[in-house]
Amino acid sequence: MSTAVVGIDLGTTFSLAARMVNGRPEVVRDAAGVALVPSCLSFHDDGTVLVGSAARARALLDPEHTIFSVKRLMGRTLKDLEAELTLIPHQIVEREQADGRKVLRVRLNGREHTPEELSAMILREVRRRAGDPTKAVITVPAYFDDAQRQATRDAGRIAGLDVLRIVNEPTAAALAYGLDRLNAGTVAVYDLGGGTFDCSILTLQDGVFKVLSTNGDTRLGGDDFDQLLMHHYAAKAGLDLTARDPLLLQTLRDAAERCKVALSTADAATIALPGREPLTVTRTEFDALILPLVVRSINKCRAACRDAGIDPKAVSDTVLVGGSSRVPLVRRMVADLFGKEPQTHLNPDEVVAMGAAVQADILTSGKRTVLLLDVVPLSLGIETLGGVVDKVIDRNTTVPCRATTRYTTFVEGQTAVKLTIFQGERELARDCRRLGEFTLGGIPPMAAQLPQLDVTFLVNADGILTVSAVEQRSGQKASVEVKASHGLSQDEVETLVLESVEHAHADFRARQFIELTNKADADLRHTTKGLAAAGEALSPEQVAAVDFAAADLRRAMNGTDVPALQAASDRFNTATIPLAEALMNAAAKQLFGGQSTARLDADQL
Repeated sequence: MSTAVVGIDLGTTFSLAARMVNGRPEVVRDAAGVALVPSCLSFHDDGTVLVGSAARARALLDPEHTIFSVKRLMGRTLKDLEAELTLIPHQIVEREQADGRKVLRVRLNGREHTPEELSAMILREVRRRAGDPTKAVITVPAYFDDAQRQATRDAGRIAGLDVLRIVNEPTAAALAYGLDRLNAGTVAVYDLGGGTFDCSILTLQDGVFKVLSTNGDTRLGGDDFDQLLMHHYAAKAGLDLTARDPLLLQTLRDAAERCKVALSTADAATIALPGREPLTVTRTEFDALILPLVVRSINKCRAACRDAGIDPKAVSDTVLVGGSSRVPLVRRMVADLFGKEPQTHLNPDEVVAMGAAVQADILTSGKRTVLLLDVVPLSLGIETLGGVVDKVIDRNTTVPCRATTRYTTFVEGQTAVKLTIFQGERELARDCRRLGEFTLGGIPPMAAQLPQLDVTFLVNADGILTVSAVEQRSGQKASVEVKASHGLSQDEVETLVLESVEHAHADFRARQFIELTNKADADLRHTTKGLAAAGEALSPEQVAAVDFAAADLRRAMNGTDVPALQAASDRFNTATIPLAEALMNAAAKQLFGGQSTARLDADQL
């Protein structure tokens, strides 16, 4: 089924899409009914890339070439990742471009990939499953800064999507939750995913969703719970994780994640590594490990309530979002803070994508029964004399928004002013995130403090920031659509978009070959079991035909030719028809007391 527009939740651990069906959001599922696509990639030596479940299955077999949690790399610098690098089994480097822009890259198979490229591969798989839509609304953590939002938008473009809007994840969740409760009052959305945490306070009234405040942490999530368990096991077992052994790290990460999930329903679980003594972890021990992180999230909730001017106990409803919100300690502490049990009737893994689908439908259908008013998550400002950041737009200002501040010069005869733009809550520029800069030139020489520079910040509904400046006495003007000082440039994004189009056929063939290989492998395994169960019913010639077709199929699986593999698969299916009939006869004999299907009359069937 194809649709022109979808909502996509690009997650740290899992990603998925949703679309509107008969006026209601529905998540996109595969043939097996699975909605979640693991945000995991595995690179083969021949250049092919597995995405999703197939990649996750290879994580322990080929940890050096399998990458996960790409979202935590988006819009980040190497310095941002210092605390996490020892637990990442692949090499991450930072390159400086000719224009001074810093780009983070992941080295895999001797080639470097940007986080935007890797995320685009995940988005392509989600897009394929959804029927190759052309437009999408993509969600991001509410506390993503401008660089991270721009990186997400770039990833969508590289994946061939027209990104209609970037929407905050908790806002999307509230949108899905509030469809039937348009007068629900004030709602707190507690969103704890694999890599990020957000709390947003919203009001829902007469179809208007207004975000009052948002707070969060882009380095707090289920991955951090896993890392605590990894360190806990390493301390008990005497393991050195700083050696960055890829197989050890990936195996331990997988075991820690399984333990964490088990502890959501059991009082104890084990972390077991091959050839080593298993470690039993009780829920009490786990709670003690993660308590500081959960407290950190609760403090963020308190800050969001304080910014919204509301007491936590006055919140009408609390909505849980993200897989990590299933942790019992999390649910208890959220209930204690807000004085009520949180709403859990919507699947926390799916609700964000559903809300994104609602917003996508609003933007493309022209229906305006619901209005979404979001906010700027972090303050925006200009660096002034002495390295101080002067806030022009404060955090939690409703978008779209505009603000103007007047500045002047401090140097005699100054004819140009460099304006450097920062985002963050700290007072000094060195502690905030630099977004970019531009120069206003052509100012006539004047005495210091005589020029009057009006600097205007404009954030549109898509969260894109434009900064303009005008010197009032001379009329000189300059403006810039802010791009982060790190990450891909617009030209680099365009190049990657073109490359994705140029290689679309080859990429499709590669994916087709992988899918055919997976099916052929399953057919071969089933046939081996079938021969063991009913092979004696076949003639020697029929058995020989199956063996010959199987060998032919295996040879084709070792190649790269899609038509040859398809033809070999067809021949194998034809050769195994007698075996399938023999298995059906054997099953029928058991069911109908020894009669074969050939002897059953119509009444018996």
